[in-house]
Amino acid sequence: MAGEKPRYKSYNSPAGGWGAAAATAKVLLEQSVVGKGSRALLSMNQPGGFKCPSCAFPDASCTKTLEFCENGAKALAHEATKFRVTREFFAQHSVTALMKQSDYWLEMQGRLTEPMRYDAATDHYVPVSWDDAFALIGTHLRALGDPNQAEFYTSGRTANETAFLYSIFVREFGTNNFPDCSNMCHEPTSRGLPHSIGVGKGTVILDDFEHAEAIFLIGHNAGTNAPRMMTPLVEARKRGVPIVAVNPMPERALIRFTEPQDVVQMATFGSTEISSEFVHIAIGGDLALLKGMMKVLFEREAAGEAVLDHAFIAEHTAGYEALHDDIMAQDWTEIVAVSGVDEAQIRRCAEIYIRSSATIICYGMGITQHQEGSRLVQQIANLLMLRGNYGKPGAGISPIRGHSNVQGDRTVGIDEKPSQAYLDKVRDVFGFEPPRAEGHHSVESVAAMQAGTAKVFIGMGGNFVRAVPDTDHAYAAMRKLKLTVGIATKLNRGHLVHGQDALILPVVARSERIETAKGEQFVTIEDSMSNVTASRGVLKPASEHLLTETEIVCRMAMATLPDSKVDWARYIDDYDAIRDKIAAVYPAIYDGFSERIKNPAGFHLDIPPRRRVWATPNGKANFLILPGLHANAPVADPAMLRLATVRSHDQFNTTVYSYNDRYRGVYGDRMVLFVNAEDRADRGFEQGARVALETISDDGVARRVEGLTLLDYPMSRGAVAGYYPELNPLLPLAFYDKISGCPAAKSIPVRIVAAEESAA
Repeated sequence: MAGEKPRYKSYNSPAGGWGAAAATAKVLLEQSVVGKGSRALLSMNQPGGFKCPSCAFPDASCTKTLEFCENGAKALAHEATKFRVTREFFAQHSVTALMKQSDYWLEMQGRLTEPMRYDAATDHYVPVSWDDAFALIGTHLRALGDPNQAEFYTSGRTANETAFLYSIFVREFGTNNFPDCSNMCHEPTSRGLPHSIGVGKGTVILDDFEHAEAIFLIGHNAGTNAPRMMTPLVEARKRGVPIVAVNPMPERALIRFTEPQDVVQMATFGSTEISSEFVHIAIGGDLALLKGMMKVLFEREAAGEAVLDHAFIAEHTAGYEALHDDIMAQDWTEIVAVSGVDEAQIRRCAEIYIRSSATIICYGMGITQHQEGSRLVQQIANLLMLRGNYGKPGAGISPIRGHSNVQGDRTVGIDEKPSQAYLDKVRDVFGFEPPRAEGHHSVESVAAMQAGTAKVFIGMGGNFVRAVPDTDHAYAAMRKLKLTVGIATKLNRGHLVHGQDALILPVVARSERIETAKGEQFVTIEDSMSNVTASRGVLKPASEHLLTETEIVCRMAMATLPDSKVDWARYIDDYDAIRDKIAAVYPAIYDGFSERIKNPAGFHLDIPPRRRVWATPNGKANFLILPGLHANAPVADPAMLRLATVRSHDQFNTTVYSYNDRYRGVYGDRMVLFVNAEDRADRGFEQGARVALETISDDGVARRVEGLTLLDYPMSRGAVAGYYPELNPLLPLAFYDKISGCPAAKSIPVRIVAAEESAA
């Protein structure tokens, strides 16, 4: 915890198990919600209950008594906490004083209870009525010279109904500026995959894990970021399915895991070995590994073996010859050097792939957060195509998305690059002409703030300023704004780095009941495998002064657009009416929404590649080329290391639950740098040394973070890792994937310097 003496101790036990059970009990006790929280956990991810506010992994098809994980329990406990941030709290603490507190301290203060407005004269937030808050928003938005001077952010926790109405409000207002949390994580999936297979989503459903004959896990840490995923992985290993884990740093849950719901394992302190093959990849070496595996396939074909699915390739794909030529032009010496993996292991991985007639490849931000993240995703699609791993049980591509409903928000309209067909449907259904020009993604929105062209920022959840790159410059940019609005359940940094006018608008949480004039309402959530389910809160709202996100959107629209063609007042009370409009705008996938959602198990959205149908311009799945072997621009500095920013086990996105990271053996500290011992020694540092980290950049801007403790860790050579968001100041705003706009946070060029050295 904050204030305790930092200590570092290797963790060699299995992940999960009694450690996870103890952590769950501890957080319920810490937030003083043992009784209420325990009862609510029984309703989380259950039919008739609410969806976990944490990760987006789908629920099991069969109902379990318990369908939650350690991190889901933490998210619920912090949402259901007994602690409150009241008007008295804001009267006691100025914004300047609050800025000096840690993210953890801010999180621990509890739930927001009433709308607040920033008072510049006193540097305090003061109470404001809801009517006055909406009037202030409407006044600022109507005063803009151009609708594109406003930025409308969306967090992944926003439900489908709210996100849909938000998209309609913003487009009727006149802009497509939708910076979104997906811009910073899986946007390469949304922008890269459609060119390959015609859809920016995964093609796998949960049942496929029961039929897979091999599973590859590339660049993600399921045990911390999607712990419920460990259940199908454990079951697969028990069946003897090979699991290949690819990562620059070994993650404990992918080595050995004890399933907390397995009574026998818990009673006997047993566990399951997860990875049958661990590939210790260099940061940015994934492209070389994928090309090496494809090269093995082509070599085997040239030797007379039939290892490719020629029928699938001939009927369903285009671009095979160009891919073949690109792969065969790669040199094995270079493949090994860039990947950091020896040729023998690459060939073993290829052999596992060849022997499997049904393969799933899962990936996370270790793939997407590179300068060529979108085209890296396409290379995974290429590998799967070569053996026809689409449209059959147990096979496909599976992006493991982070936040609950981050995928659903995009499906229902949160998109800065909307299709013209979608905009036509909005026009036809709602009777106004939406803007046709592309809007801003997250990086572009910060750039607009820096340039002074953005004037208003409205954040539907999340902690935008803490999540985006280039922290110091992002702070300065946000402070130029005329109005910032934070719509949230908890206090965070985004409320303290604000514009000239600022509002904090507190909302009903996912776990809480929604009551309107039409009676109890529910919302819907799309998980990372395209299943849509209902979410109905069970707890009493934290304050009588909270509004739902849906009502906040409707009342912002009513205050801003007095001549609106949309019946906003109706949607405040009737969520079925919202779902009917979603179905009208998206008839191909949401037809009959209000009836279909009555099924307790929800329903799957249509994913055409599961039917071997490709919604691409040529009607084919396309092999696409990324020349060379590098996923990031080379750096000449011989001292260069590649930094990956990561989350601790006691963290979800920017929310820090404690200063501990037990699977990595860190307690009471977040200012650490995980480093390969040989890389450390080569640079003349001792284990435990206090150092600074500097960005290697040619933009003329000095970026430096002080006060990091070096910890020896089994990192791949040339790789270092440290915690997000503390190391976000090192990530240049312009260092991103140009196709998707996703920041390259897993490959920042840095150098370690002694703490007393001045910045270069």
